[in-house]
Amino acid sequence: IAFENLHLQREMFDSQVEIVTLLAGVAESRSKDTPNHVKRVGHLADLIGEACGLESRAREMLRYAAPLHDIGKIGIPDEVLHEPGKLNEEQWEIMKQHPVIGERIVSRIPGLEDVAKAIRHEHERWDGRGYPDGLKGERIPLASRIVLVCDAFHAMITDRPYRKSIGMAEARNELSMHAGTQFDPDVVGALL
Repeated sequence: IAFENLHLQREMFDSQVEIVTLLAGVAESRSKDTPNHVKRVGHLADLIGEACGLESRAREMLRYAAPLHDIGKIGIPDEVLHEPGKLNEEQWEIMKQHPVIGERIVSRIPGLEDVAKAIRHEHERWDGRGYPDGLKGERIPLASRIVLVCDAFHAMITDRPYRKSIGMAEARNELSMHAGTQFDPDVVGALL
C-alpha cells in the first residue's frame, strides 16, 4: 500500500509538472514581445528561494508560481494586452484582473491551491498599495513577494514595446529605492 501511495503521488506530481509547463507556454505565447520572460523569472525566483533557504515544499510552490505568474493574461483582450503605449485608466483596470483570472485557472488544478493564491497576490506591494486585495508586508505570500521582485527586475532589464531596458545598474538602483515600499526588502537584498 505504501508503494502504491508513493506511485500515485509521483503520478500526480508528474501531471502537475506537465500542466504547469503547458500553462506557462500558453502564458508566454500571449506575450510575444517578451520571449522567455516566464523562464527567466522562474530561474531568478528559484535562485532567490535557494538564497533565502526555503524548504523543499516552499521552493516547489515557487517553481510553479513563478512561471505561471502571468497565466491570467490569457483572459485579457488583445487590444489591452498588446497596447503599444501606456494603458489608459479603463485598460489598466482590465489588466489588473489578470492575477484574479490566473488564480481561478490554477486553483482548479488539484494540489496547487497555494500556487493559485501566490499568483493572485503577485502584484501586492509591501506597503499595501498593490492589487487585487491591498495586502501588506508579510500578509503577502512569500512566493508572491519573490516573484514580484523577479518579474519587476526582468521587466526593467528587458526592452519592451513601450520602452527600452533601463540597464542592469539602474534596475538594481530601482529595486533598492523601492525596497520597503513596493518590494519586500529582504527579497530585494537576496536578489541584489
